[in-house]
Amino acid sequence: MEKWIGRVALVTGASAGFGESIAKRLVEHGMKVVGCARNIEKIQTLSESLKGAKGTLTAIQCDISKEDQISAMFEKIKKDFGGVDVCINNAGLSYNAPLLSGTTEQWRHMLDVNVLGLCICSREAVKSMKERGVDDGHIILMSSMSGHRVVPNASHIHFYAATKYAVKALTEGLRNEVCEMKSHIRVTAISPGMARTEFTHRLFADDIRKAELEYGDCKAMTADDVTDSVIYALSAPTHVQVHDILIRPTECPY
Repeated sequence: MEKWIGRVALVTGASAGFGESIAKRLVEHGMKVVGCARNIEKIQTLSESLKGAKGTLTAIQCDISKEDQISAMFEKIKKDFGGVDVCINNAGLSYNAPLLSGTTEQWRHMLDVNVLGLCICSREAVKSMKERGVDDGHIILMSSMSGHRVVPNASHIHFYAATKYAVKALTEGLRNEVCEMKSHIRVTAISPGMARTEFTHRLFADDIRKAELEYGDCKAMTADDVTDSVIYALSAPTHVQVHDILIRPTECPY
């Protein structure tokens, strides 16, 4: 990770779960991290706790479902830091919204954040890299095991799975377009399985009991387990692209 010391990383959805863990680890490795979320109080608290670390953490308020807010965020990063060298598209959400009973509003919000927001951030990050002649940048897409299989008894996340299948296609599409540019910017997807974060409790915000039942008897992963995969991808030699990491609990049957 030495090559990233002093470089700028954007982590979306950095207020909790994977994003919080990733932001913390990158700061510890000496990066200038910009963490964004709709509510930035937790990011600001994390930033204070990291005073004295090798890197820094700056909080920016941004709703990834709003393109104007994304554009404003990239303009601020350009003004304050010059631009983005690493973009970690971690922001994502799901609702308890089956295909036969979910609301259009719930589906649209998932598309806006999980797919369109990810695409806009990736586009703007590569644009930032090109403007500054950065040829070794890295785009990381936080996908899911739900982008590789559809669990039959989990109708509440079938639409969410569809958004993550889209991310699978977008990963390959981004790689193809970067290759056409004759660039060494790398693209990686990280696809975690069951992990114990706030994600499941937000999914079942109306019934916390259901959230705990989701874990069952399976020993779920932690956010730090998933962050290890991000660090592995970033640490690979420049000529090596870690394309897609599938990471799941040993005990999980699906």
